[in-house]
Amino acid sequence: MAYIREIITDGHPTLRKVAKKVDPAEIGDPLFQQLLDDMFETMYDAPGIGLAAPQIGVSKRVFTVDLQDDEDAHGPLVVINPKFTLTEGEVESIEGCLSVPGMVGDMTRSERVVCNGLDRHGKKITLEGTGLFGRCLQHEMDHLDGILYIDKAKNVRPATTDEEVGEAEAVAAGAR
Repeated sequence: MAYIREIITDGHPTLRKVAKKVDPAEIGDPLFQQLLDDMFETMYDAPGIGLAAPQIGVSKRVFTVDLQDDEDAHGPLVVINPKFTLTEGEVESIEGCLSVPGMVGDMTRSERVVCNGLDRHGKKITLEGTGLFGRCLQHEMDHLDGILYIDKAKNVRPATTDEEVGEAEAVAAGAR
């Protein structure tokens, strides 16, 4: 049974630490698999499209992603010990974060990324991301390196206007 865990917010020290690499021998452990199930449950409940383990207070290099669209390649995915092997181009968009509730900012990210890692069974995976999927991969990777989007974004502001509140909710729910 999966459980909803508390999403920690900016100011919690775990969000600012570089997460520890996952030992591949740990992946088959029932407690690690429970962590993954809990991450999905927590992400869907928020609702969000990505969640890194540090966001629930666990300093491990793992994140979940599910854009909940018609593309199987966009989730549900587990990425363990991710590394980018390619980043190219540049794109700017409004970004928000479950760990920085009620805020939005203008964020510049790579337009296209290629990410290698392990799936929830310890098998090697390669993900290519553009658009929202690419931005999501980069956002979650930042969490594993102790970086929040507010560290890089311009014009970070409370989502106060109807448009910004709508945008923040859309980002959190995965519509952007």
